[in-house]
Parts: sequence; C-alpha cells; structure tokens
Amino acid sequence: MRKVLVIAISVCLFAATSVPAQAAERPTSVASCKKSTAKPRVPATLKQPKVPAKKIPTTLTLTTNCGVIKATLLTKLAPQTTTNITTLASAKYFNGTICHRLTTAGLYVLQCGDPTAQGGGSPGGWVGYKEENLPKAGPKNYPAGTLAMANGGPGTNGSQFFLVYADTELGPDYTIFGRITQGLDILKKIADVGAYKVQSDGQAYYAPDGFPIQLVVIEKATAK
Repeated sequence: MRKVLVIAISVCLFAATSVPAQAAERPTSVASCKKSTAKPRVPATLKQPKVPAKKIPTTLTLTTNCGVIKATLLTKLAPQTTTNITTLASAKYFNGTICHRLTTAGLYVLQCGDPTAQGGGSPGGWVGYKEENLPKAGPKNYPAGTLAMANGGPGTNGSQFFLVYADTELGPDYTIFGRITQGLDILKKIADVGAYKVQSDGQAYYAPDGFPIQLVVIEKATAK
C-alpha cells in the first residue's frame, strides 16, 4: 500500500467542468464550493519549534472555499505535532493552499498542507520530526474524522496532513493529532465528486487516487 505522501502528483489545475467529458452525467463540482484564485507557491521558510509549546491551541479551524472544517487537537497525545501545526497556522503558512490529493478506494482521505500542491512541499528550514500517537495495526485504525500527518517514511513529518472522511485502514505509521468536529459532510461531498489524473496526451480521467475534481483550497487556517 502506498504511503500517503510518497507519490508526487503532477498538478494540472483544470476547472472542474473539464474533468472528464466522457462521464458528463457525474457531478464535477460541489454546489457549496466557491471559486478560488489560489495558486501553487514555494513554501515559506519558518523557524521550526524544537520542543512542544507550554500552551498549545486546542482547536484548528480550516476555512475552505467549500466551507468550514474544525478539529479538536490532541495536544497531550501529540504535543510536538500540534505545536508545529498550530505554529504554521498562526504564521499563515496554510492560507491560500490547495489540497492536492483525494483517495476514494481503500483509502478515504483528503490530503492538504503543501503550498506547492504537488505532494512534496514542506516548510523551508525544517527537518522531519518523529511520529506521535500512532494507532495499532488493524481495520479502521484511522476512523472517519481522523486528522493525521502525511509522511514519506519514519521521521519525515513536515506540514502535510490528511483528513479522513470514511473509516480507513493504514499502516500504523501516521501521527493522529486531531479529531474533526465540523465539516465531515463537506469532505464526503468532495469525495462523491471524485479525483482525476491526466494522461500524457493531456486527457483527464477519473482515478481512485489523484487531484480532487472539485478544487479545494484552505483560504485561512486558525488555531485557538
């Protein structure tokens, strides 16, 4: 099974209506989602926290072009991770970033947090940090509503994370650092539209693992 961060997706930011013509009866957008002018960018360079903060925000709010997603942060179980993520949110690192990966078969996640929108970006000046609060191996070990870190192997955590919209089984390799309390319905609607990839001839096609057909942008992230 592929890890959540290993594959870098080549992003062609098509309008949702262009994907794909041969299945026009399927929806290509979510009615509640608004247009966004966000574009991929080089990740900002920031000072990395080396130890957990003494007082860590307990709530992360992602205001997206499709609605508000809120999560309670597991500050006691994942203190370094929640310190790092809330530091990034407070520095506006996530503002205007495009969620670059959606999986709809076997894995049920929306992945965000990479300003490059290609799956390989991380804050400039940061080094990978260790996992925390790993679940046991087994079915549904990443249940619906889980907020977890994406990585490319042990100790490679950065800024990318994924939101689980349906019960998922993964290797017990990804830090669970929050629980979604609002917006799970939004994620499910985005998943219903699906994901796409682009062939070498430029033709887009539906794929169980690819770029969300409905463009999803974190317009603003706040931690309190």
